[in-house]
Amino acid sequence: MIAASRGIGRPGGGGRPDIALGCAQLGDLYRALADDEATAIVDAAWDVGIRHFDTAPHYGAGLSEWRVGRALRGRDRDDYTISTKVGRRLESPTGGSTAERPHPDTQRVIDYTADGIRRTLDDSRARLGTDRIDIVFVHDPQLDPEAALTTGFAALQAMKDEGAITSIGVGTSHVDLLLRFVRETQIDTVLLSGRMTLLNQEAAAELLPECAARGIRVLNAAVFNSGILATDTVPVDAKYDYRPAPAELLERARRIGDVCADHGVRLPSAALRYSLAAEAVAAVIVGADTPEQIVETVRLLDEHVPPALWDDLDRRSLVPSPNRSVHSGGIS
Repeated sequence: MIAASRGIGRPGGGGRPDIALGCAQLGDLYRALADDEATAIVDAAWDVGIRHFDTAPHYGAGLSEWRVGRALRGRDRDDYTISTKVGRRLESPTGGSTAERPHPDTQRVIDYTADGIRRTLDDSRARLGTDRIDIVFVHDPQLDPEAALTTGFAALQAMKDEGAITSIGVGTSHVDLLLRFVRETQIDTVLLSGRMTLLNQEAAAELLPECAARGIRVLNAAVFNSGILATDTVPVDAKYDYRPAPAELLERARRIGDVCADHGVRLPSAALRYSLAAEAVAAVIVGADTPEQIVETVRLLDEHVPPALWDDLDRRSLVPSPNRSVHSGGIS
């Protein structure tokens, strides 16, 4: 089982520590939502015990943050965790209040300067309707690696020293850059995107063991690799890393799904459990287009996965067993 101490969230608020709601969809990532639909997704996540909500200015050019703030308004602030990100500063064409619903023509500007980061967080707090953001991630540092590592991290460290933020993180799918942050800065949390999944274990070689050794929490996002692992039947037009999946990956995903079926396990359930296996991983971050989807995802996460499945996948050279790593917490 995944130990509660490895997770996130605020147990005093009745939450579960192993899962967070990723709020990119609340910025109209895949389809346009009505504001009340976005609120319903957050409410459904709350009802199934989710107490960590991860957003960013990049998601819908501020729309996701505004909707998260709107949906959580009235709830006890000590009962939930909010994480957001810096690196993209928003510029509104109207110059209006950043607490208002973002203008659809709002522009994103890459900005890892100290002033830009402070302005970004001021605006995020206004949209979220809170004076406290629990985790701030340096977002997509590959956009300007040296600035992100130097001025970006230094600005967040200064704000942490001032007590303005609680935890500093970095988030990307670029494992090499995550390793640099782990080794060259005093980072608290890593947000890993799509690189410790049934189809991609790039982070297992160095990053996850390094995080475990240093006591750095890892939040594992994009665990379905853009949807290819999200259903039992892998569709012919499945995406991988937001692009059409190569034929080889489609075939491997289908073979993994067949082995899961042999063990009475649904493919997305196995994807969720595998992504929580490593010792350093505190939780998975999952998104949802509808309230029903987040309820189903939590149900899938709670399904039992027999250890024999991992041995079978390993024996067939489809997925390395998590039990083989000395830095693995194992799964059951």
